[in-house]
Amino acid sequence: MFPNRRILGVRIDATTYPDATRQILDWARKGSSRYVCCAAVNNIIEARDSSDYAAVMEQADLVTSDGMPLVWTLRALGLEATRVYGPDLTPLVIEAAARERIPVALYGGTPQVLSQLTNRFEVAYSEAPPFRPPTPEEDARTTQAIIDSGARIIFVGLGSPKQDRWMHAHRGKIPSVMLGVGAAFDFLAGAKPQAPRWMQNSGLEWLFRLSTEPRRLWSRYLKQNPRFALLALTQILRARLIA
Repeated sequence: MFPNRRILGVRIDATTYPDATRQILDWARKGSSRYVCCAAVNNIIEARDSSDYAAVMEQADLVTSDGMPLVWTLRALGLEATRVYGPDLTPLVIEAAARERIPVALYGGTPQVLSQLTNRFEVAYSEAPPFRPPTPEEDARTTQAIIDSGARIIFVGLGSPKQDRWMHAHRGKIPSVMLGVGAAFDFLAGAKPQAPRWMQNSGLEWLFRLSTEPRRLWSRYLKQNPRFALLALTQILRARLIA
């Protein structure tokens, strides 16, 4: 479908915002049950550490390069790559779906955040699930409610790896394209500050987010980022030696 490379074993597709949007809408028109992962460094390291999660990433229908380190690694491995970032992809897909009258749903976030988003966008269904794992009965009710809403695109804002596991578990159960978009709900609703564009483009967004949520994010960034950098550099050097 799209050219790709494996970064530390995880397939990353080299796509663009227009191409990803077109593909998502094409699946949605057909009522296909698919899921899209917007991958950053933490997805790669989680997949490396967990064979179960690696299978979740492997079975995704589209894996975008959400983080700049992945974009740089794809380029170093010989692909023309651009960033396809969940918080930027979300409004593009919602607006394209609205033009074609394709219903969308929001799953994740808080009631306050969803209230802001449903005032801004036309949404067929929204739900802020509990932070604990839902019971089987709750999950069945949610699944049926989404089906009954007619939504053909579901934006899932649970954070990785939770959102990716949720999408994997519901593929085949819901006739919709599911997009794992991380903190997009909070950013679009203005509930959390977003890094300036220059920090995003220079790969320093992690530093901005760490400064705003140190307790929640310190382990992810300070442990995973150096590890990824070393492993990715090793992969790039090996690829060049072979070539």
